Amino acid sequence: MHDFLLSILLGIVEGLTEFLPVSSTAHLRIAEVILTKFGLANISLDDGFWKMYTIVIQLGAILALPVYFRERIVKFLGTFPAGERGDRTIFTHPLSLTMIAFVITAIPAWALKKQIGQNLENLWVMAWALLLGGIVMWIVDRVFTRPRVTHMEEMSLPQAAWIGAVQILSAVFPGTSRSMSTIAAGQTVGLSRPAALEFSFFLSMPTMVVATLYDLYKTIAPNRNAVVGDNIAPLVVDTHGWIVLAIGFVISFIVGLAVVAWFMRWVRTRGFVPFAIYRIILGIVMLISLARGLI
Repeated sequence: MHDFLLSILLGIVEGLTEFLPVSSTAHLRIAEVILTKFGLANISLDDGFWKMYTIVIQLGAILALPVYFRERIVKFLGTFPAGERGDRTIFTHPLSLTMIAFVITAIPAWALKKQIGQNLENLWVMAWALLLGGIVMWIVDRVFTRPRVTHMEEMSLPQAAWIGAVQILSAVFPGTSRSMSTIAAGQTVGLSRPAALEFSFFLSMPTMVVATLYDLYKTIAPNRNAVVGDNIAPLVVDTHGWIVLAIGFVISFIVGLAVVAWFMRWVRTRGFVPFAIYRIILGIVMLISLARGLI
């Protein structure tokens, strides 16, 4: 498969799965295994260039969020800290709640970065996370059907703190999905589906930016004490390589933007059960394939 076509394919996978509650990490890993297994491409996400590529397409997907929510972000900035209704404080404004939840997630995730790195290579962990996460998501969506909070502006500090704490699971166990953990956590403390999804997207912005930039620094920064393969500095990218990176970035941004817009409309009238079923099926298929040595 030509590198340009491969970049389009992986960009689509990233854009489709980054914001849906199905785990983009697991899907990129699965795509790598399938493409290599069937001889369609010879890639490894551990290779220096493809490490850089996965970071670049994540950045493309991240950009979709501030573009889509630009009006909401401007409104929140303009009403900080009292809020649009004048009933918020510096600790309960939506932007403050987003950053509080982010900090609650970031500190343990940084402390557990070694374990996270090991799990990123473990398809068994991803398969079980997909399966169990799907079951949890299905149960939560069916049980917690009477929300007390219908807008992100009505959230409380304990609710934001709980969502941030649960998001740690997605960092430690790839396959859990950042969206799945934050949406389900929000529903369990009384948020409506749209409110939980919107807060999930807002929390994704600082979380993904910091995590991706850290990965970028860790990947390209020279480190004499690093184990071989931990970083790729100095990485030399030719014109062909830059085109591959640009294609992936643009495709993941366009697809990600479309997915966010579609998903926000979807949850206003439908639930998350179809995504839960998809996770369960994919998790079972992965477990069977791993047990039989197919992947």
